[in-house]
Formats: sequence, structure tokens, C-alpha cells
Amino acid sequence: MPGCHTPGMSDDLIRLTASEAVARLARREISPLELVEAAAARIAAVEPAVNALPTLCLDRARAHAKRLMDGQGREREGQPGWLGGLPVSIKDLTDVAGVRTTYGSPIFKDHVPERSHPIVERIEALGGIVIGKSNTPEFGAGGSTFNEVFGRTRNPWNTSLTCGGSTGGGAVSLATGEVWLAQGTDHGGSTRRPATYCSVVGLRPSPGRITRGSVNNLFSPLSVQGPMARSIPDLALFLDTMAGWCPEDPLTYDAPATSYAEAVARAEGRLPLRIAFSADYNGQLPVDREVREICAAAMRHFRDLGCEVEEFAPDLGELSEAFLVLRSQHFVVDREIQMQTHREMLKPDIIWNTQRGLDATPSRLAWADRERAAFFRRMVAMFRRFDVFVTPGAPTAAFDVMLRNPETIAGMKLENYMAGSMMNAAMTMAGSPAVAVPCGFDRHGRPIGLQIAAPPRREEVALAAAALFERAAGFDRMLPIDPRPGEVPPPATE
Repeated sequence: MPGCHTPGMSDDLIRLTASEAVARLARREISPLELVEAAAARIAAVEPAVNALPTLCLDRARAHAKRLMDGQGREREGQPGWLGGLPVSIKDLTDVAGVRTTYGSPIFKDHVPERSHPIVERIEALGGIVIGKSNTPEFGAGGSTFNEVFGRTRNPWNTSLTCGGSTGGGAVSLATGEVWLAQGTDHGGSTRRPATYCSVVGLRPSPGRITRGSVNNLFSPLSVQGPMARSIPDLALFLDTMAGWCPEDPLTYDAPATSYAEAVARAEGRLPLRIAFSADYNGQLPVDREVREICAAAMRHFRDLGCEVEEFAPDLGELSEAFLVLRSQHFVVDREIQMQTHREMLKPDIIWNTQRGLDATPSRLAWADRERAAFFRRMVAMFRRFDVFVTPGAPTAAFDVMLRNPETIAGMKLENYMAGSMMNAAMTMAGSPAVAVPCGFDRHGRPIGLQIAAPPRREEVALAAAALFERAAGFDRMLPIDPRPGEVPPPATE
């Protein structure tokens, strides 16, 4: 009966997929308040081990649940993406009205916004209930989730390891069953890398697919909002919630006529797919040997479905340096003022990124844009031959939680904290939607994943391919998990 809550029922509820929970909410078999209480119980049980949701807003969530149960806030019920009272986590870069939002920075450690970010307003208008803020690196800059305000978030598959960044708290909140859906952001892999490390799924959508609302970089295509979930159908559901035109973001456009949830449900209709696969861009990027081998072996699932798989990758040229140039300019827009007023409170990575941008000449910026355009044209040529492009979701498995970044990849020492991000950042530069999906585990039990990319604005193609792979591989059925202690494996060597 809705309204009754027991520990046993709580355990059953957290194991529902988001899609199952939303369907049961629609049939009134469970209530939004029951889901809030189930999430609260799970958070209390696992949070001490992982530190994924350092800021909770349970009373706010309960009040929202009761309003929905009283018939209020249901104006958009029945629309694509309707969540009906499902608890979600919101990244601590994203404002939630009346809830402490720090951006992972000691500068804003006591900040409480009066208005929610437009994406939060959209999620709540479609029946999502915000239950807490997920941990993130300072201002979202970093491939490992830690900051001076809340400390480190740990990987539930092995709590000695990082969960990745920068939507690390969101990925962990999903993997452990604290929530059913998580909102994130992605610039150089911030939904895809944590999803890979935590064996969940995450999407970087095309620029303009989802509102970025109040950011200063409103006209840049580099940083986007994106959904994370435990399975591809759930990811599609949350993309339906988030997608669409927003008057506060000039790059946004209307949601598609066919919902993403429906496109995923009809994924078999897209067979056979023509797939380009590359484990390391023909040796242009360092990737640990075991990661290469696991990802290459996982392609058998596509072949078994009748898909045509061919080893191919576009030439990267000097895209890595071009990405750093353009990313650093992004930091100038975002962080120049803090550099002037609170430099001593910023972590070195942010100072490095911002100063790099301040030192760039107009000629250097022009070169980076030309390099990006040239790579995009090579991607266009590739997508004339192939439906999707598949690579590893990350070049190395999760590393020591105490490190900012892996010390080496395939035995090569990294020059800076972004040096291992190009597998993801290449799709950022191309404007391609890209989804991370689990594909296996290494010999130390660390999750490994694939990144599946499609042409710009063709999220339904990437999601359909990921759904076909997920159904064949079945790793989504392993979630949620209880946090597990472990040791840090030695770095991979070639």
C-alpha cells in the first residue's frame, strides 16, 4: 500500500530501474514518498563509504513528494520524460533553490542560491525530485572527484580507487542505488569517464540538446549538461526529461518528435549497424593494453547481432593541443574574475588552465578553431561510411583515489592532468553525442567501458546502438552494488 514503508521494501525499491519505478508510480503501486524514504535509507547505509552525496535536501524532497501525491505539480504528466516523483541527484555545479551549492569551491562553501538552474526547474516540472547534491571537483575541473569543501568521493567497486570526474558523485550515487537518475555536466568526459569507472551509463549530448541556462559560456559548444543512469533505457528516459528548447540558452532547439525512450525501445529496427571501432586511434593515443583487449573483445556482441565492425579511426592531427587551447579560453571566461579576487583559494589545475588561456594569442585561438574544423570534416567523412564510432570509454581503469590523475597510461607519463582525456575530448571537439556503456572488468575487478558516438544531433542512433550492446552484454543487471574495500593495483605497463 502506498505510504507504508519497511526496510525490506526499501531494498526492493532501490533495485528497480528508473523506468520500472516510473511505471509503478504511474499505476499508483508505489508513491513518491516511498521512493524518497527508500533513497534516504540507502544513502544512510552506503554514504559513509563513498561520500557521493555530501549535501542532502530530504525535507525539501519529502515536501515535493507530498505535493505530487496531492495532485500538485502534475501539469506535464504524460509528456515524454515524465518522472512522476522519482528521486534524482543534481551535480554540485548546478543551482538548486534553497539548497547549499558550493561548486566544489571554498569560495562558495556557504552559498545557497535563491533560484534553481533552468535544467533543475525542467526536471522538477517533469516530476523529478531532487534528493541531494552530488560531489564534484572544484568548479568541475578534474578527472578525480575531490575538493576542499567535501573531500574525496570513492569508487564503490573498490573504495581505494577514484570514481573519475567531474560527475563522480553522480556516477557513484547511481552505482550504489542512492538514486535512480543523476544529472551531470560534460566538457572533456565528465559524464563518460565516471560512468566508465563506475560501470553505469552517461551521455554527452550534442551542444544545444539540453539547456546550460545560467553559464557565462552560453555561446560555446564545449561544456554541456547530460544525463546519467544505470541502464540505457533509463538514460533515454532522463534525456527526454532534459531535452528541449530553453529561452535562457541560445543554442537550444526543440526536442525530437519521437522520444528517446521510444527510439531505444525500437533499437532492433536499426540493425544491422555499420560500426567503426578503434582501441587507440591507430596508435595516436596511449591506452592500457588490457583496456584495448577488453574493448576489442567486447565488439563480438555487435558482430553476433549481425553488425559490420571495421577497425577505423579518423586522424587526430593536433587536436589534443587545440582542445587545450580552446578549453583554456573557456576557463578565462569562467575563472578570470576569481583569479583576480581569490587566486589563493583556487587549486593549481584551475590556475594552470586559466593562465594558459590568458597567455594565448588571437593567432593561437584561430589556429585551434581551424584544427577543430579540420577534425570535424574528417568525422563527417567517417560518418558517411559508418553509423557509429566506438572507442574505449577511458584509456585506463580507475586509479588511486588519492591521485589527481593516473601517473601513467600504457607506461607513458602524463604531461598534465588533462593528458589522458583525449579519447573523450575528441568527441567534444567534434560536437558528437557520445554515450558510455559498461563492457567488462579488468583482472583487478575494475570496470571497463565503451564510448559510442554518432553524428551531431543523432543521439537516438548512439543510444540505440548502446541499447543493443547492453542487452547482449548484460552488465546493467549487476547494479546496484554495496561499496567494496580493496587495494590499489599497480600501474599498467606495456
